[in-house]
Amino acid sequence: MSSHDHHANGVLPHDPEKATLEGRNKILGFWLFLGGETVLFGTLFSAFLALRHNVADGKTAQQLFELPLIALATFLLLTSSMTSVLAIQAMHRQKVKEMAIWLGITVLFGACFLGLEIYEFYHYVHEGHKFSTSAFSTSFYSLVGFHGAHVAFGICWITLLIAQLFRKGLTVVTAPKIYVASLYWHFIDVVWVFIFTVVYLMGKVG
Repeated sequence: MSSHDHHANGVLPHDPEKATLEGRNKILGFWLFLGGETVLFGTLFSAFLALRHNVADGKTAQQLFELPLIALATFLLLTSSMTSVLAIQAMHRQKVKEMAIWLGITVLFGACFLGLEIYEFYHYVHEGHKFSTSAFSTSFYSLVGFHGAHVAFGICWITLLIAQLFRKGLTVVTAPKIYVASLYWHFIDVVWVFIFTVVYLMGKVG
C-alpha cells in the first residue's frame, strides 16, 4: 500500500508534517527564515549592549525594572513553549481535539505574556522612560518591542491555524503549518530567555 493510499484512507503517517516534499521544504525554508530573524535580533542585542548605559536624564535599568513582574512573564512564555510541545505530541498521535486544546492554551499564555509587557511599557512611560528619552530607552523599546511584535504575530498565526484545524482537520497540508508555527514559538521563547538575561538580569545587576 503506497503512502498515497494511506492518505486516501484518512490514515496519516506518524510525522504528517514531513510526509510530503512540500511539507519538508516548508520546514527547511522556515529554518532559513529563522536564521535571518536571528541576525535581526542579534543586531538589536548588539545595539542595546552598546547603548544600555547611555541613560541621559532618564532612569537607569536598576531604577526601572521590576523583576517579579518580568519573572512571571517569563514563566508564562516558557510554559507556553511546553504546551506547544504537547500540541505537537498530540499531532503525532493524531488527537486533533487534544492538539487544539494545547494550542489554545499556548495562545492564552502568550496573550497573558503580551498583556504584562504592555502593562510594563505603560508603567515605564509614566515613569518618564519614553522611546526617545535616551539611547538606552530607544534601544530597550526597539529590542523588547520587536520581540513583543513577534509574540503578537505568533498569537494571531496560531489562532488562525486552530480555526483551520477545525475547518480542514489534520492533514499532510495543515500539519507542516502547525509544526512550523510551533518552531516559530520556540524561537521567540529562546530569544526571550536572552532578553531576560541580557536586558533585565544584567540591568538589575548593573
